[in-house]
Amino acid sequence: MSDQVLDGPHGPLRVRVYAPENPAGPGLVWVHGGGFAAGELEMPEADWVARSFADRGIVVVSVDYSLAPFPRVWAAAAEAPERAGVHYPVASDEVEAAFRWAVDSGLAPGPWSLGGASAGGNLATGAALRLSHGAGPVPALAVLAYPTLHAVQGTPDASLRAALDADPEADTFGPDPVRIMYENYLGGPLADHDVYAVPGTASAADLARFPATIMINDEVDELRVSGEAFGASLRSAGVDLDISTEPGTRHGHLNRPEHAAATASIDRFAARILATSPENKEQP
Repeated sequence: MSDQVLDGPHGPLRVRVYAPENPAGPGLVWVHGGGFAAGELEMPEADWVARSFADRGIVVVSVDYSLAPFPRVWAAAAEAPERAGVHYPVASDEVEAAFRWAVDSGLAPGPWSLGGASAGGNLATGAALRLSHGAGPVPALAVLAYPTLHAVQGTPDASLRAALDADPEADTFGPDPVRIMYENYLGGPLADHDVYAVPGTASAADLARFPATIMINDEVDELRVSGEAFGASLRSAGVDLDISTEPGTRHGHLNRPEHAAATASIDRFAARILATSPENKEQP
């Protein structure tokens, strides 16, 4: 493991590189979550996840992107001081820059995938979409864990609503918290966003060159509505999609590596990433 400071699009950008002892070829640029305003490279969703992928032969570049301000309502609830931060498109630009750097770094022969968890899944998706609209490079695979992709998401079906009602501690991503999170990230009204900030609004035409995608959502998590809606859009666009729900999980299960569900998700993600390698594709 080593840290490097890149010449990022908005100033110095730190990334952490995890080099496997037995590299299998592919690489992954990974983006932790935290509501766009929290999280760090040391959290399990960043460090444990990256180490787990490296243990399976995948080179990982974990991105220490710039955070949005801590929302006042969050700071008050946590009895924490408010702090300064940045707004869109800073973090999105940094994730795209980190992916471009990784592809050209020589750290792994590739192919390179791009992924993230929760708000990091949004940042990874927005960057992948922007790359797909330009000259690339386009990720070989989008790797999304319980992503938030809509600032205004649909209503849970009766089954999910019942599960959330039965587990109030898991019921944290209703309309108001999601709106606050996105307004804080965008630094303004929701109506002022573009498709790279809120990629769940992408049309089938927007998604025509989006990479093959694996997405694992949490079972008792209102953000599952966002992930599943984006999955439907990907299918409409003809994108190769592997979408599933990890049983028995609340939002953010990759931050709980002591639970078997976290390892189960890593295993499925890693299998798909490893399958992007031409050598692995040739195997029966």
